[in-house]
Amino acid sequence: MSVNIAIDGPAGAGKSTIARMLAKELNYIYVDTGAMYRTLALYFLEQGIDGNDEAAVVASLPQIDVALEYVDGLQQIFLNGENVTGRIRTEQVSDMASRTSTYAQVRVKMVELQRKIAEKNNVVMDGRDIGTVVLPDAAVKVFLTASAEVRALRRYKEMLEANPDLTTTLAEVEADIRERDYRDSHRENSPLRQAEDAVLVDSSDMTLEEVIGAIRRIVEERA
Repeated sequence: MSVNIAIDGPAGAGKSTIARMLAKELNYIYVDTGAMYRTLALYFLEQGIDGNDEAAVVASLPQIDVALEYVDGLQQIFLNGENVTGRIRTEQVSDMASRTSTYAQVRVKMVELQRKIAEKNNVVMDGRDIGTVVLPDAAVKVFLTASAEVRALRRYKEMLEANPDLTTTLAEVEADIRERDYRDSHRENSPLRQAEDAVLVDSSDMTLEEVIGAIRRIVEERA
């Protein structure tokens, strides 16, 4: 029987980094659900589909295939057979993903794929509704968060490192984080919330190593 670890939390909480490192330590498969939603968002952007037009978004879903593969231990994500791993981390893609992930049919498509992966493998899966909706029976559930200010600063540093000529300001990044928090927690379908049996980990004043250690202890206690 597979062992599933669910890590939920708001944008910029470091879920992907933590989940990826934890999966490597445990020799589990890391499933980046955010990357899956971002891949859909990339398709919508490149096809000129209005993210606010739910009917148009839903109508395009049958034309989209999202697949995960591992190359040299690293997750690669494919959109209709094309490796788009390096194209899904822009702010435009993030915003589109946040908007379109609120639609029920988008979530149905993704949840089905995510559950199939978890049924067959020991996984660490991160997202917004893993412990509440996707894997409600996960052996371990963690709600990872940090203050909006800390999350914005972390995201800003990542963006600046990737693009030294970045024109976006820290204030703009924080405003985007707060807007996304509100949108994610107030959406009608699968809103962001802490599962009743999830352990809260606030990483605002913790190092990466301290967060990993805290979650590893939770896994040892519950898995």
